[in-house]
Amino acid sequence: MISVTEAKNMIRANATALTPVTIPLQEAAGRVLAADVFAVTDIPAFNQSAMDGYALSFDGFELHKTLTIHGEMPAGVAELSLLQPNQAMRIFTGAPTPAGADTVVMQEKVQVNNGQLTILDDQLKAGNNVRLKGSEIKAGERVLPKGQKLTPAAVGFLATTGVAEVTVYPTPSISIIVTGNELQQPGRSLLYGQVYECNSFQLRAALQGLQIGEVPVFEAKDDPQVVKDTLKYALDDSDVVLLTGGVSVGNYDFVPEAAAACGVTTLFHKLKQRPGKPLFVGRKGSKWVFGLPGNPSSVLTCFYEYVMVALEQLMQLPAVLKTIQVPLSKPYSKNAALTFFLKGYYDGQTVAPLDSQESYRLRSFAIANCLLCLPEEKMEFSEGERVEVHLLPE
Repeated sequence: MISVTEAKNMIRANATALTPVTIPLQEAAGRVLAADVFAVTDIPAFNQSAMDGYALSFDGFELHKTLTIHGEMPAGVAELSLLQPNQAMRIFTGAPTPAGADTVVMQEKVQVNNGQLTILDDQLKAGNNVRLKGSEIKAGERVLPKGQKLTPAAVGFLATTGVAEVTVYPTPSISIIVTGNELQQPGRSLLYGQVYECNSFQLRAALQGLQIGEVPVFEAKDDPQVVKDTLKYALDDSDVVLLTGGVSVGNYDFVPEAAAACGVTTLFHKLKQRPGKPLFVGRKGSKWVFGLPGNPSSVLTCFYEYVMVALEQLMQLPAVLKTIQVPLSKPYSKNAALTFFLKGYYDGQTVAPLDSQESYRLRSFAIANCLLCLPEEKMEFSEGERVEVHLLPE
């Protein structure tokens, strides 16, 4: 068995970014840029009014001076107008300022009578309410750097610069294999000895949080040939295969054997942790195989703590689980020299280990917002002691 730290370092050392792809901007939210993006034009591309009001030349401005209103400039106009001295032009937000104008006075701070404009704004300064050409970004400037995750605002910013497609790290193709003779699908009646299959549901939900959809799920009975054939089929079309169950040392645990038969090289099998001690991780070329324990809490814990590490590398994502140090709300005692991942609730000040920590129970996981990471070498934790907490994605 190896330690949690050794296992994560091994995954990071072996996982490399997927080959970048170019996709339409509207499909890029949540992805990470694989190349710098540069502006091809000034933004704004012209001097632009920031207000509904009146455009004028500030040169010779005097409070209460009367100017003649000459036409108007709506947004989207394709012709440049010329403003003469002692003239003002009605203008609207987003419209180009006419030649000869450098300032816009708000419509609330003027008086209009018979085509004459009187300015009442004693705070007016040259350049007020005008967005200068290139004030957002200039042609040739870097819009966003390689490695930038594309948030909604980042997507919007790229769109404002005219970008229609971007080069990003793709999402990996992922398959799920659920093993076990005892599994029944939700919605059907349970026969004696059966349990409802939930692992594919929670894994798919977790992957959707990373915008990884269309994840096929295969069922494999506890038969070594069936597990092998199913894994071989899944590996043909997947960057990552997630198996649940069949990784321990029981008579019906065939995943390690099937992985070897499919040419998968084992990185590690079994960890000094609870839950999820039997975790299996292997590679076949650039493809990844994760043999997750069958118990639901073990599956989800191992997904967050290990599968997520590989996905972050493949997609070049920043760390999905944020790590903080938080005081314990009550004492806790471990009963084994293993790293414990406890389902917990962080209230913004302290963290509390929840009840129902057994690996087969999801009840507490359903309300948990974090995992407490208690190191293997320490057994007793006192109230108020600061512990490592991994915040779960919402």
